[in-house]
Amino acid sequence: MTSLIRTFQAALSVLTAFPQKNFMPTEEELKRSMNLFPVVGLFLGVLLFVLAIPISALPTLPAAILLTILPECFTKGFHLDGLADTADGFLSSRPRERILEIMHDSHIGTMGVAAIFAILGIKFAIFATIPRHLLPSAALTMLLSGRCAILFHIATSKYAREEGLGKVWFDRKPWFGLVLAALFPVLIFLRSTHSSAQCSLQGTIPLPLLAFVLSPALICFACLWSWVTWRHIRGATGDTIGCCEELAETLALAIFTTLLPA
Repeated sequence: MTSLIRTFQAALSVLTAFPQKNFMPTEEELKRSMNLFPVVGLFLGVLLFVLAIPISALPTLPAAILLTILPECFTKGFHLDGLADTADGFLSSRPRERILEIMHDSHIGTMGVAAIFAILGIKFAIFATIPRHLLPSAALTMLLSGRCAILFHIATSKYAREEGLGKVWFDRKPWFGLVLAALFPVLIFLRSTHSSAQCSLQGTIPLPLLAFVLSPALICFACLWSWVTWRHIRGATGDTIGCCEELAETLALAIFTTLLPA
């Protein structure tokens, strides 16, 4: 039990900025932590789900802004940083080695700023179109999906650099975590169905479809993203993992809102 708790703490330390006093994971714990990435995604999703309940009582635009910004507070924006670094590198039209140098640079360029603005703007626009009673379910869907997608990206990639902090996650395949990442969308279906029943909307939104569409969509997206990163830098880095997480969150929201009734 202690080992499992420490593994969860390691996953939490990797995927969030939550303080964990005097905790320092070992390399083995970091490797095992990948299997619990979907669990951390579910934990964060439930946390945002609870916060979204009172937020959904606010006017549409303030609620959409809060649900767009709050998840970045969980990570202090380091996934957005990965998105920006990846955009700066991949859109620079430079050779592989130069792209890796650009991505390693702590400064954010024009393409990085544009990518952050675009991703936050799209999330805000989607949240603003979702009915208020479904905002908590959409928030849960978003955060869980992002943490599941990065596992598929890692599993279908190799590390692009000779050395680096992210290399430890590419030494083994997180099979248990991949099973969780494929099955957890069913939990979204159960939660969403319950929410819809409470709002007397059962049958007006094809929520069962969400469970069967979301997981394959995330897998396909992650494989496509791994192909894109291979074409540019012959593998993945911590930045492309963060970028994958942000893009997958946006994809999940788009799928969620697409399934809403007209």
